[in-house]
Amino acid sequence: MKNRFLTTLTAVSFFFVFQASAQNILDKGEEQVKLFNAQQRLNAQDFRSALNIYKELEKTRANDAYIEYKMGECYLGLMEIQSAIEFFEKGKKHNPKADPEQPLNLGRAYHINSEIDKAMKEFEAYKTTIATNKKKLKESQVEYYLAQCGVAKTLMAKPVDAKVTNMGTSINSEYDDKRPSLTADGKTFIFTSRRPEGQTKVDKEGDNKYFEDIYMSNWDDTKKAWADAEQIPGAINTESHDAACSISPDGKQIFIYKNEVDGESKGGDIYVSKKSSTGKWQTPKKLGVPVNTTYFEDGACLSPDGNTLYFVSENPKGALGMADVWKSTRATKTEWGKPVNLGAPVNTSEDEGGIFLAADGKTLFFSSAGPKSMGMHDMFMSKLEGSKWSEPVNLGYPINTVKEDKSFILSTDGRFAYVTSNRDGGLGDDDIYVVDLSNISIDGKPKTNAPSLSILKGKVLNPDGQGIAAVEVNIYDDAGKKVGNTASNTEGEYFITMQGNRKYEIRISQKGFKDFTLSFDLPAGKDETFTLVKDVLLSAK
Repeated sequence: MKNRFLTTLTAVSFFFVFQASAQNILDKGEEQVKLFNAQQRLNAQDFRSALNIYKELEKTRANDAYIEYKMGECYLGLMEIQSAIEFFEKGKKHNPKADPEQPLNLGRAYHINSEIDKAMKEFEAYKTTIATNKKKLKESQVEYYLAQCGVAKTLMAKPVDAKVTNMGTSINSEYDDKRPSLTADGKTFIFTSRRPEGQTKVDKEGDNKYFEDIYMSNWDDTKKAWADAEQIPGAINTESHDAACSISPDGKQIFIYKNEVDGESKGGDIYVSKKSSTGKWQTPKKLGVPVNTTYFEDGACLSPDGNTLYFVSENPKGALGMADVWKSTRATKTEWGKPVNLGAPVNTSEDEGGIFLAADGKTLFFSSAGPKSMGMHDMFMSKLEGSKWSEPVNLGYPINTVKEDKSFILSTDGRFAYVTSNRDGGLGDDDIYVVDLSNISIDGKPKTNAPSLSILKGKVLNPDGQGIAAVEVNIYDDAGKKVGNTASNTEGEYFITMQGNRKYEIRISQKGFKDFTLSFDLPAGKDETFTLVKDVLLSAK
């Protein structure tokens, strides 16, 4: 997906590639070549190489405002914010007019550093200088940044009652750790990491970091903690990018993002790996059309009943932005129907991503970089009300920050959430944080005594005790209303989450077998999600 910040920064640099001569910096010869090469690297977002050249020039151009400004630009691109602010402020002190874009980018640095008032002051100053140039005003996106600053001030002034804690070294490392996913029973945790284990090369065509691999951790009931994460067992990870989209609620499938097949880079497709009887994960298989296209697809997650797939795509047909949230309904046990764009208000002209569907099957979480975020990407929530999605709600501070907050998942019982962020105080670039929601519901309202969700699972068996695939399992409440349905997998297993402390009835009508009904009570757990196993033995007609 596109990066609004880096795109803007590069565009600004490009438009002012000759600014140095205007500021009487370019003299001639070797120095001119260095300045040109540095700008070329900056345009290509090779910030480290550009910075090294500007550092050489600084040795002979001490207190030169233009060189200091360009170094600040490089540090901003590298997200080394304290250094960016230092050099932007130096440049401003030595010559506030060294570059007309200086207040815009100094404002960006202050914004990312949570110095909101200072950021807004710089943005307003920049607006004043370009007030008569409507085209430039639009291209600079200064109004967008000011809108985000306003959101940040509002949300930081009224934080939600949630405690956000780094998950620590059992999950996080000094490298990128991100994209968490959790089974419905809360026992299995997977995520994506860019640590060097199992890797022999870096992504030279990208950011020179190690390639992504998928890691797994299991909950230790004795220690009440997550075990040290290890590479997921089986045939999932390769030497290219293998990123976790999600693990299915029953823990039997993992959806994976891959962008390289047979050594050839692609736009990115969704794959699925299934868990074998030995506990290892099988070689991922591409979902194929119509979910995957020639465009970028990522972020797949399955509804609790297994019948709807939500995912992110850059397919422009019917899109509102570059990356939108789409859904596809199961057509057969192996095929998906034609994708449908979720439309507004979930999708906007900005990028949407980082999607997660809660265990109720009606609450969608996703990231957006729009003007309603505090800065960069924030996590939002929308609920399915009838056939329409509600106006998205920002999850608030400190769940969101002015930094990148790009993925969010919620435990089945709603007590904990997990978020990916590069906020201050992490162990690496991106870390995964646990959010304690003991005092609030995720919509920011006080906790209520709403029924907890429980898990109902089992096997549909034939008279010989063998599992039957693709059997529709319908769930009715005690008033006779259909409240859920799912289908058995290839081994005959079914899985669904339902509200606990209620009476239900399973009804099955399967060709070749007698109709089946079973009434039962589904309890709710106190300290963890309750799981009820109900096997179904069908009788032949």
